[in-house]
Amino acid sequence: MARDPATPVPLTPKEELILKAAKEIVVKFIEVGRVSPASFGDTFTMVIDTLRRSLKEG
Repeated sequence: MARDPATPVPLTPKEELILKAAKEIVVKFIEVGRVSPASFGDTFTMVIDTLRRSLKEG
């Protein structure tokens, strides 16, 4: 049976942990004034990529 393209792919526990950690990091950056809410998307992407690379290297 084919997957419905409108249904999101379930996340692995590792990917879910990466997403939660990235969100917390970016929110903390916003709280301390290092990132503006307007640049959340770009910063979130950079943080997620960094976390993924870090986990692959370790």
